[in-house]
Amino acid sequence: MKFDHIIIRYGEISTKKRNRKGFVDKMKAHIRWSLKDIEGVVLTANRERMYVLLNGADHVPVIDRLKGIFGIQSLSPAIKIERDLEVMKTAALYYLNHTLEEVNTFKITTKRADKDFPYNTDEINRAIGGHLLRNTEDLKVDVKNPDLNLLVEVRREAVYLTGEIIQGAGGLPFGSSGKAMLMLSGGIDSPVGFLSMKRGLDVEAIHFYSPPFTSERSRQKVIDLAGKLAEINGSMKVHIVPFTEIQLLIQKQIPENYSMTTTRRLMMRVADRIREKEEAMALITGESLGQVASQTMSSMFAINEVTNTPILRPLITMDKTEIIKIARELDTFEISNLPYEDCCTVFTPASPKTKPKREKVNYYESFVDFESLIEKAVSETEILTVKPGQTFDKEEAMEDLF
Repeated sequence: MKFDHIIIRYGEISTKKRNRKGFVDKMKAHIRWSLKDIEGVVLTANRERMYVLLNGADHVPVIDRLKGIFGIQSLSPAIKIERDLEVMKTAALYYLNHTLEEVNTFKITTKRADKDFPYNTDEINRAIGGHLLRNTEDLKVDVKNPDLNLLVEVRREAVYLTGEIIQGAGGLPFGSSGKAMLMLSGGIDSPVGFLSMKRGLDVEAIHFYSPPFTSERSRQKVIDLAGKLAEINGSMKVHIVPFTEIQLLIQKQIPENYSMTTTRRLMMRVADRIREKEEAMALITGESLGQVASQTMSSMFAINEVTNTPILRPLITMDKTEIIKIARELDTFEISNLPYEDCCTVFTPASPKTKPKREKVNYYESFVDFESLIEKAVSETEILTVKPGQTFDKEEAMEDLF
């Protein structure tokens, strides 16, 4: 006996009404891509749910892949069996013994759509429940809050058993909300990319690279982080922007306490040009309110002035502890924590302005023509397509420090 199909529940997608079909089609495409190398599986769908027909495939690896797909609220493995009480009892015990989570308490809930079936719901509940209790140890009945509510549905063509509810990733299907550009520094705030994709965004990354002040290792660290994010949909495009000339000009021409503000403004201007070329609709940053000098309200007010493009900040209300927790869950923390500088840190002034004024930063920048360097940076941007599994060798990286 084996599980023969998996029930997929839509969750948030079910509230989309007239737009639901577009969301469902996106999720369907992502599920098919995720399961493409598992032989035999077939995906079907109706208005309320999807079903993965296993056709002999092991349900565990299928569920492991489905759990990470955005748009799926929950999953349940299911068994289709013949209309025979003894077979139903055997299948129920099999189901109990193959749940992914430990079960200490249970209840049986029978739905008898076929009223001609020779046993009523109470008889079925008692027969199956008694069989489980006789063939297990330390299992108890709990009708109010069981670990497993085993659902037995009797139809004319067959009997269906399900009940275990496995939480999915939730959110919206990848790509259903349009495209946005993620400003990826390599820091611990990298989970911002994951959170953005969870809301249905198709994300490309932008990284500012300033050799020789930033090393090849810092560049590779960002590629490794992009590789982690690429696990969601198979690949991620990374735009690596040469930023050295712009940063040197900022250090030369802008007063030190305003150099950080101008640096962020120039990054926004360059990123916005790349966004326009890539036909994206928003920029994404990892800013957390008040965490550093460039992330105060005054700083963001001054920096935002250079673009009318929406700037999405998924981490804006989180503190460092919350961000680190997400990074650990996504397995990006160790990569981000490697001691390789980014172009934001190598030129950090001793006393950056925490409450910069727009009029002052505009005044300082009015004496400098950055336009030609912006165009040059955009035209010389290197574009990489990163695949999953491009992990960073931490031991080798640490050896390079000595």
